[in-house]
Parts: sequence; structure tokens; C-alpha cells
Amino acid sequence: MAYDIAFRFQQALDPSGLSTLPACLHALTAAISDCRNAGKSDDLDPAVILLARHLGAIARDLGEGDSLLRRACMDRLADMRGRSALAVLAQKGVSYDEQAKKLFHSDGRKALKRLADALCLIDGSYDLRSNMGGIAVSGEIILHGEDIYVQLGLGIGPGREVMFRRVAGRRDYCGDRNHWAAIGELLEPDRLAARIRRDLHLPNPGTPPLRLVA
Repeated sequence: MAYDIAFRFQQALDPSGLSTLPACLHALTAAISDCRNAGKSDDLDPAVILLARHLGAIARDLGEGDSLLRRACMDRLADMRGRSALAVLAQKGVSYDEQAKKLFHSDGRKALKRLADALCLIDGSYDLRSNMGGIAVSGEIILHGEDIYVQLGLGIGPGREVMFRRVAGRRDYCGDRNHWAAIGELLEPDRLAARIRRDLHLPNPGTPPLRLVA
């Protein structure tokens, strides 16, 4: 038999005793249960809506801003999974998520800078830039040197987040054929740098240039 009680309306009108997230959540879930027991729509119940808004107000007063909290969540996920936030973002995607996309570009630039160091590229000998693209795509982060072009982006498919090719200077935007690497390889810059030098037939750092003799 359906029944309704007044308690949720009383709590909604005076939620002063609900000062913690667990207390607010308990009151909200109890109010939703009361609605369903009474055969009412919980989406339209004024007490449920007020209690949900009170829960949101309590949450807003706790912790940092949304961007910092999102970053903290990403860092926690990365810690739990033993992976960089880049790997987590690559798995979940960043389309239609402005904060995740900003984090992807920020961490992507750092990862490509570490790769440039592993490749022994001298500051000023390469460009590091971002193309944010539209809301439906991840955009690209690009490392463009005199001999090498590396692009990080999502959307091509798992294992193909990193593209690299040989180029003839920083005005060469076409270069030779594309090679692909997984984002996990980018997180081990020394190993990826060795692979890039091998696949693109680049000289090892410190190798003197070849001289032609008569």
C-alpha cells in the first residue's frame, strides 16, 4: 500500500542539521525512497529537489575549485593504476570535457619536453606547440625539430596516440612516412627516444657528421 510521510518536507525546509556530505546524502536517498513508496515522482518532488540543492551547496563549500579537484581525481587514479594521468586521459577520452582536455595538453607538453631532452635536442632547436581543436576532438601537441616531428593526440585508436616522422627542417610539415607509438611508450622517454632514432635512422647524440673524402 502506498504511503507518504512529512519528514522529508520538514528536513527540506530546515536542513540546518545536515552539515556533512554523508548526512546530506542519507537525507536525500531517504527522501527519494519515501517518494517511491508513496508512488510519487522523485524528479518532481520539492523536498527531494531542495535536499539535492542543499547537498550541492555543502559540497561547494568543501575542498578546492572544480579544476583542482578534477586534477586531484586524475592524480589519484594514476597513483592507483600506476600510470600517468596521460594514460588515464587516453583511456577515457577528453572530447566534450574542457578540463580534461586542458590537463591532456598541459601534461602532453611536459611529456614531449621530456622526450626532447631524451633525444638530446637543444633548447631553441625545436618548437613545442599545441592545437586545441574543436570540442569533439583532443587536439594535438606537437614537437617539431630540425630532423623530427612528433605529434600526440587521441582519436586514431589505441596504440596510435603518438605519431613521429623524419622531416627536413622546421618548415617541413609533411616529412617522410608516419610511424606510430602508444602513449605508454611516451611515458618512458629514453626508450621511445631510442626507438625514434632507430626507426628514423637518426644519428646517436654525439656522433660526428660523416665527411666525404676524395
